[in-house]
Amino acid sequence: MSADSRILDAALATVADGAALVLDAAGLVVASAGDTGALLGAPASGLRGRGIRDLLPDPGVWESLVAGGAGCPRRVRTMLSGVPGGAGVPVRLDLMDLDGGPATGYLLRVLPVGVADLLEEEEALLRAMFTQSGVGLVVHDSDLRLTRMSPLPRDMVPPPTAGTAFDPKGARLSELLVPEDAGPLEERLRRVADTGVPLVDEVMAARLAHLPQRERTVKVTALRLESGDGALRGVAVTYTDITEQERSRWRSELVTAASTRLGRSLDVGSNAQTLADVLVPGFADLAAVDLTEAVLVGTEPSDFLTGAPLRRLAVAAADGGWPTELYPVGATIRIRDVESEHLRRGAAVFATDLADLRSRLGGDPEWSRLLLAPGAASFMVLPLHARGHVLGAVGLWRKADRAPFTRDDVLLAEDIGSRAALAIDNARRYSRERRMAETLQRSLLPRPVLEVTGAETAGIYLPGRTAERTGGSWFDVITLPSTRVAFVVGCVSGHGLNAAAAMGRLRTAVRTLADLDPAPEELLTHLDDLVVRLEDDQKPDDVDGAVRGATCLYAVYDPVTGRCLMASAGHPPPVLAPVDGGTDVVKLAPGPALGTGGTPFETAGLELAAGDVFAFSAGALADRTASESDPLLRHVRERAQSGARDGRPLTDLGRGILTPLLSDPPEDDSTLLLARLRTVAEDSVATWEFPSDPSIVSECRAVVVRQLARWDLDHLAFPTELIVSELVTNAIRYAGAPVGLRLIKDQRLICEVSDPSQTQPHLRRALVTDEGGRGLFLVAQVTHRWGSRYTGSGKTIWTEQLLEGVEFDFGLDLDLGAGLDTGLE
Repeated sequence: MSADSRILDAALATVADGAALVLDAAGLVVASAGDTGALLGAPASGLRGRGIRDLLPDPGVWESLVAGGAGCPRRVRTMLSGVPGGAGVPVRLDLMDLDGGPATGYLLRVLPVGVADLLEEEEALLRAMFTQSGVGLVVHDSDLRLTRMSPLPRDMVPPPTAGTAFDPKGARLSELLVPEDAGPLEERLRRVADTGVPLVDEVMAARLAHLPQRERTVKVTALRLESGDGALRGVAVTYTDITEQERSRWRSELVTAASTRLGRSLDVGSNAQTLADVLVPGFADLAAVDLTEAVLVGTEPSDFLTGAPLRRLAVAAADGGWPTELYPVGATIRIRDVESEHLRRGAAVFATDLADLRSRLGGDPEWSRLLLAPGAASFMVLPLHARGHVLGAVGLWRKADRAPFTRDDVLLAEDIGSRAALAIDNARRYSRERRMAETLQRSLLPRPVLEVTGAETAGIYLPGRTAERTGGSWFDVITLPSTRVAFVVGCVSGHGLNAAAAMGRLRTAVRTLADLDPAPEELLTHLDDLVVRLEDDQKPDDVDGAVRGATCLYAVYDPVTGRCLMASAGHPPPVLAPVDGGTDVVKLAPGPALGTGGTPFETAGLELAAGDVFAFSAGALADRTASESDPLLRHVRERAQSGARDGRPLTDLGRGILTPLLSDPPEDDSTLLLARLRTVAEDSVATWEFPSDPSIVSECRAVVVRQLARWDLDHLAFPTELIVSELVTNAIRYAGAPVGLRLIKDQRLICEVSDPSQTQPHLRRALVTDEGGRGLFLVAQVTHRWGSRYTGSGKTIWTEQLLEGVEFDFGLDLDLGAGLDTGLE
């Protein structure tokens, strides 16, 4: 191939629709190629040897081209005749000297104006891309070395090396960027070069090697460059610096994450840890949250004073390990004057370089543990303020491989801190309300562990998951006359402080009614009437303080007879685990809830033995165990049976029953009352029945004295004779039917006299002229306490005397009046 042919091929390689002419120094055509017929009116073979002046309509065009100057391309636009007889063709002529200069000859490229305009646009575009600073254009060769790039902004130009200015030509990306960013970028560019699949708008980190601490994010688009024959020439890459846009997006996402995650929990510690986790690792490398003692205990924060203690409640570290050189979680920190002032002021402060602080404070161990994190280069203290009070502070550290904190970072941290402080303060206020509700609830409940003659009991109260779910469930154990004991469980509608107060009113009402010693169904009937009256006085909108719809189960156990009677107002029955094996829910049909029905309450009677275990429940636990299909009921049965069988302590048994609820507390609160039953020994009870005859009073006194002698209670003979004489005499006089007499030796000496009369006795003061009416007055003087209760066959008057005995004086001091007749012989 001749030299002229190679020149023509090279000229036409960039032009699809045009012609190229090789001219000698005199302007004669030496060779030609391309679409000469359409542009010059003659085929390429017919142009050889012709002068260029003859081909141009205006000979002055050629003169102007040649006069343009040697060594540089010259351009001019003109009209060519084209096809003879046709219209003129607008073209652009490009004249270039051949290698030897004008003396050797020229290369003339003839381009239609349309094609020339496209080339000019492409050249302008390429020139603009290489000169714009907003979009970086880089051309890499096949080895991914830089061959050409647009000018770098001044702050991105590496400093001179050995006095030589930076020259990117021939450099690799690993020489310009930090290795962590250069590696992934080169990998993607190599993939583009090998596969030809372009990379479009890939967001990547591109930190400069001489500024590794400055974050830099670019959007990368890469295209494979090929020669005319498809061979790889390199990769063209555009880099758009989107650092500020990414930083803004990241800040927005960080604030959104803080807003979304903070406040989900109503626990102070959880919110503190969430705050630390939100800030690390995106915003800082280390974070510590320190709160005041008032926040931790839920009290109202007061003025923050110098030396006030802060508790380190949460920490977070980017590498997962908290430095031992800093205060750990749980440590108490007392800060000094300057720090106290900063916290009260409420504005975040930061240090961009900790080197000076290290040199000044390195010898102070307290300062070092508070501020000087190992490897940290910058530090920030963010006060936490809410509702005008100091709640605590957040310490933040960045290491040397990151940009130090700036004023923009302070604004971002203060935005997040204000949200966190509000969430923490809400959690504090919630904790205070929850603690108040729980304190009130627990104060209204009886002692958790109680031992009486009839039973050993253990009660457990489990608060709900939230303060709004605390305050409705309750239990009680009431000692009744004659060694009997009442078990009570219930649940008040509503939650919170008002519900706890309503529960207290209902429990007080039950205790008051129990003092009258009615049967279980009668007590619930009176309680139902009371609830209706209370609801009439209730504010219509006070839902959480309402007692209407409350449930209650009342059971009375007599350890002398081993019999238990119970009735329910809308409350699930208990689980009974007999000591001889087996377990089941008591067969009891609950009546309507209190204040909602009017239907009579039914009573269930049970014959029980010593060692049997009752499991009474209320609240969420009762709701679940009321369903036969709930696995929790089977769990309660199994645990209760094991407790009845092996006699383990009831407190341990209760914790075992509540284990499924302890790991994941339900929304509503729960109560569990366990009772292991006992019986009174047969030799501690003496029972007689006498006819309605006044002559048997002396016999009653005699059998009582003999029984007291058997129990070594002779010192109680005289007051007991007096009690029996008066009560039996009254029963014979007013009831006129057989009289029952029973003595029970327990923690006190109990004397009972029963008759078929429904008349309730009452204490009165007789006048001096009265011949009677002093019997019950005498009984009240010699007993510890006394009372009466109705039974299915009449009534029973009972008395209790202390076993150690009391000295009595029956002289005139009693002022009993004339005609005193004790009935004693």
